Amino acid sequence: MGKRLVVIGGDAAGGSAASQAKKRQEDLDVVLFERGRATSYSACGIPYWISGAVEDESALIARTPDEHRKAGIDVRMRTEVTGIDLDGRRVHWRDLDGGTEGTEPFDELVYATGSVPMRPPVPGIDATGVYGVQVLDDGRALRAELDRGDVRRVVVVGGGYIGLEIAEACRVRGLDVTVVDLAATPVGTFDPDVGQFLADAVRREGIQLVLADGVAAIDVDADGRARAVVTASGRELPADLVVLGLGVRPNVGLAKEAGIPLGTSGGIAVDARMRTQADGVWAAGDCVESLHRLSGQRVVVALGTHANKQGRVAGINIGGGYATFPGVIGTAITKVCDLEAARTGLSTAEAELAGYSFVTAVVDSSTKAGYFPGAQPIRLKMIAERRSGRLLGAQIVGKEDAAKRIDALAICIWNEMGVDEILSLDLSYAPPFSPVWDPVLIAARKAFEAVEDDVRQL
Repeated sequence: MGKRLVVIGGDAAGGSAASQAKKRQEDLDVVLFERGRATSYSACGIPYWISGAVEDESALIARTPDEHRKAGIDVRMRTEVTGIDLDGRRVHWRDLDGGTEGTEPFDELVYATGSVPMRPPVPGIDATGVYGVQVLDDGRALRAELDRGDVRRVVVVGGGYIGLEIAEACRVRGLDVTVVDLAATPVGTFDPDVGQFLADAVRREGIQLVLADGVAAIDVDADGRARAVVTASGRELPADLVVLGLGVRPNVGLAKEAGIPLGTSGGIAVDARMRTQADGVWAAGDCVESLHRLSGQRVVVALGTHANKQGRVAGINIGGGYATFPGVIGTAITKVCDLEAARTGLSTAEAELAGYSFVTAVVDSSTKAGYFPGAQPIRLKMIAERRSGRLLGAQIVGKEDAAKRIDALAICIWNEMGVDEILSLDLSYAPPFSPVWDPVLIAARKAFEAVEDDVRQL
């Protein structure tokens, strides 16, 4: 028997690690354990499948178990790893359908267990009819219940990305939807002035928002099924179904039990090559912490983009190559009803927490030349460091064709550019695509003026 790699988790990070390692070292024995019913799928696409925008569930699956097997990977579906023996170099597993148990030896191990939905410790949180939406099996269960036609009222707990996406999906299906969130504006990673635009868009869609109010309990009926959400202020929101959209936490239970060290963020501590502090153990995806290139802090960012990159890095290194993961800057994008919203770098709250002193600039413009048919409003906000003018963060909210401009600004932040450099960038122009002064350039110019004004006042 040759060298053996065991991978725990078969989605983005685990699948990428297994594929890359096998590709580079063909005689490597690779065993991949996945507790669910699908591998290498798009969890981000689940809300759009629930809404019907994506008709076929199979479209969310990038690589099936059989496709992995054809590449020489021994995939064990519906098999949960229940323990890791670092000294004995083996994992303990259980077949979730048949109940069989066993062990599998390893020379190298990839820990890619992802994340789990956050569940607040309130009465009724584990009742029937309360759903988290994290893995494809969760999406299947939620869609199956909605397809039965018995649900009329849905309460979504949490107004972050996934919460609003699920709320919109349910509203598209013609349901009465209420979103409850502790914050004063939805999607707390955006500054409140941008978040207010999102709140307005959600309300225009007919979704009720209950903001600045937490969840105190979930009332259940005589059969133990959720019937209402009770807020901290005492409001009772009737519900036939409750969806948790409070975000996720890294799934590190097995790692803690095995003695694999965690970092300050609560995710698994890894170096730039995705190695943990345990010999021969690698980790990637939502369960690990990453370096934030602006704040210098260790953070957990649950995004499929990072999971795929981190899994690729781990697999290349396991297969004998060399690769590193350089960190994150907090770039994210979403569609909220008729609005697009995106951000990168630090918000004002994050910049303050990181110790930066900064100025801000906000511009309202249009996505195309103002006279061109289909031009839509766009708001762009920049956060720049005082004195140096280095771009620290940016946020965009607008209609169609607005939000992908964030990618240009992410590149600027990644390369530590100042707003004076950005305002002179050679960006493309034609009336169907932007005004002659693109909103990125206008915002950079205003941010630079704010930096200059601040310097003159010293």
